[in-house]
Amino acid sequence: MKPMLTVFTPAYNRAYTLHLCYESLKRQRCKDFIWLIIDDGSTDNTRELVAEWIEENLFPIRYHYQENKGMHGAHNTAYELIETDLNVCIDSDDYMADDAVEKITAFWRKEGSSRYAGIVGLDAAPSGEVIGTLMPDHLKSSTLTDLYAKHKVKGDKKLVYRSELTRKFPPYPIFPGEKYCPLSYKYILIDQEYSLLILNEVLCFVEYMPDGSSMNIIKQYKKNPRGFSFFRKIAMTYATSYKERFREAIHYVSSSMMIKNSRFLLESPCKWTTFIATPFGFILYLYIQNTSRATVLKSNN
Repeated sequence: MKPMLTVFTPAYNRAYTLHLCYESLKRQRCKDFIWLIIDDGSTDNTRELVAEWIEENLFPIRYHYQENKGMHGAHNTAYELIETDLNVCIDSDDYMADDAVEKITAFWRKEGSSRYAGIVGLDAAPSGEVIGTLMPDHLKSSTLTDLYAKHKVKGDKKLVYRSELTRKFPPYPIFPGEKYCPLSYKYILIDQEYSLLILNEVLCFVEYMPDGSSMNIIKQYKKNPRGFSFFRKIAMTYATSYKERFREAIHYVSSSMMIKNSRFLLESPCKWTTFIATPFGFILYLYIQNTSRATVLKSNN
């Protein structure tokens, strides 16, 4: 019988921390899952380490190696390969709560249907403290966008999606020489058609590593301006308020200046807002180009 859930992990030179995820999967009381590792061009001993775990044969592990495409490229590959009904991404420096698979599969069997995109659960720090805030108890379901914009939820959350949908919606674009496009791109598109069932339970323990994307967002801006420019157009299009649209327009202008795109106003889905945001975008561009800081703040992007 095919497992219900695929836990997928993009990994790039993370052999030193990947064991945390493996150990947490070994501890799962429910074994209704497969672990898919997308090795995104690692040059360390990730392949050999995973081979040892496959040999142990404690639960199904699928290993796929590809040339380095960045986090979003690894997600694209995972969504192509996943065959189970549900999937969840557990990053290479994170690990699952011991009862996470049991909670996900039991909750979906009870509440899930084709009406919903999947489940949104909680992330927590290794100490057990929930990242950000809990979700409203009175809500059965919500889009991810509304959770943050309307219900004022804060902090990263763990997303479990129906694999049919992660395949159906367009893949992340791959830009030559770039390795990052915000993962929120696909989540925003799914939000337009489906809501997520709310599960106020900790599913994953998260530690922000010094070499992780969350802690180096300004470096990501500088190295991947086309990916960010592309994303900002989507975010502007589906923004839930003018304030949010204006913020995205500022970032769009900044990224456009990095790639010297003189047609950014013509290509914007919100031309008037982008026009007004242009001087602020220029200031942000100058700041990003000249700051030595790694991050401004934690972001859901």
